[in-house]
Amino acid sequence: MVPKGWQETKLVNVCVLITKGATPTTYGHEFVDESPHSVRFIGAYNCSYEGGFKANSGKWISKDADLMLKRSQLNEGDSIVCIVGNTIGSVFMVSKKILPANINQNVALVRPDSVKICPRYLNLLIVSPLIQEQVKQEASTQAQPSLSLKQVGDFNIILPSLVEQKKIAQVLSTWDKAIVVTEKLLANSQQQKKALMQQLLTGNKRLLDENGVRFNGKWEKKHLSDVADVYQPKTISQSMMSDSGYPVYGANGVIGFYQEFNHETEQIAVTCRGSTCGIVNWTQAKSWITGNAMVINTDNYSYVSKKFLFYTLNGSDLKYLISGSGQPQITGNIKTHIINLPCIEEQQKIATVLSAADAEIYTLEKKLACLRDEKKALMQQLLTGKRRVKVDEAVAE
Repeated sequence: MVPKGWQETKLVNVCVLITKGATPTTYGHEFVDESPHSVRFIGAYNCSYEGGFKANSGKWISKDADLMLKRSQLNEGDSIVCIVGNTIGSVFMVSKKILPANINQNVALVRPDSVKICPRYLNLLIVSPLIQEQVKQEASTQAQPSLSLKQVGDFNIILPSLVEQKKIAQVLSTWDKAIVVTEKLLANSQQQKKALMQQLLTGNKRLLDENGVRFNGKWEKKHLSDVADVYQPKTISQSMMSDSGYPVYGANGVIGFYQEFNHETEQIAVTCRGSTCGIVNWTQAKSWITGNAMVINTDNYSYVSKKFLFYTLNGSDLKYLISGSGQPQITGNIKTHIINLPCIEEQQKIATVLSAADAEIYTLEKKLACLRDEKKALMQQLLTGKRRVKVDEAVAE
């Protein structure tokens, strides 16, 4: 049911342009290096399901190529939607800071008619379940997930007045700002932890002992088998697992639950089979670890901190241990991996510092997830008219 004062229409009726780009090499233009004279070339890799621009990857073209592809040049306020592949339906709104820019054929340029729809509101609509459900439905009919420009234009939407659209966008921008701030805090915390690991786990930075004196003892080089029991546990079949019980750790972390456990204490488990070979996991107490992981058990070694060893292995590149031309695997050769080991007191201090960094990261991750869930729930109400905003105030009723 369409809310009072709202209109039901198709996306094409509120846009001045829906198009897609092309590959410049088809027309004799090669990609170029980033420079003050090059033009950003946008693809699906720049889109996200949160509606923000992903700048971590991209390509660049010359100004001549951009001019040749004039129809797909971007303007501030355009929405760019992925129309091919596994990230179909992901989107971002073009901001002034990424211009000049052009697009390839894997994304659609959706340019709003600013008299009919607020650019930010259009971006929110595409992110919302209202359009995302239509994306899934249309894409499911194809062997390779894809959308035609006509299918994009035919998306059904409902719209309030332009004034109400702008107010809704203002309300949701509060959550956007909080999300951006939290994302930056999380990225900073992750970077700080990475720097701490590089300094503390190599002995380049030494902490203070209980008396306030900096540790200065020499670190020892040990084989992994000298500081832990290294073994592959027994594997259980998928049919033996259930939806409850003790967590089962396989090649991809927790893969199910089982009524028994084969490890009473927390353990270090290194994936030893498959595409995730070499990934280091910290398991819960009372869990079943399968034969797809190699257990590094320090329970019988009083001079080793299990948490310190976990961080050391997690900061190491174990890919050199992988063998097998078919399925990647790590075998008993992991026992010869070299560990640099300070005294137990310094190990414990390092583990405490890095655990505190992990706790901060976990708190920020939870906060970020909550903010995203709150925004999603509010979008569902505001963009369907189930909850209305006061036109004279940028707050929800």
